[in-house]
Amino acid sequence: MSTVLIGYDLNSPGQDYDSLFTAIKELGSTWWHHLDSTWIVKTTKTTTQVRDALKGHIDSNDELLVVALTGEGAWAGFNERGSKWLTDNL
Repeated sequence: MSTVLIGYDLNSPGQDYDSLFTAIKELGSTWWHHLDSTWIVKTTKTTTQVRDALKGHIDSNDELLVVALTGEGAWAGFNERGSKWLTDNL
């Protein structure tokens, strides 16, 4: 199981966020979404498989980033629940 960070910019008005959010949640049972366009997901898929699974939910002018996380991180300003999730899952 790996942990991936997913970031995106949906550049056209009226984007179907629900479809994208559902697809992200289906990647793994453990996910974090405390920033508008950023998710962290624990998944058995590779970064390429995650990208390919999500590409159908964005338009050709949108941007999508999927990177594997190494387990190290730093953050500020999140509530206790958000910080605990990061500590437990990175």
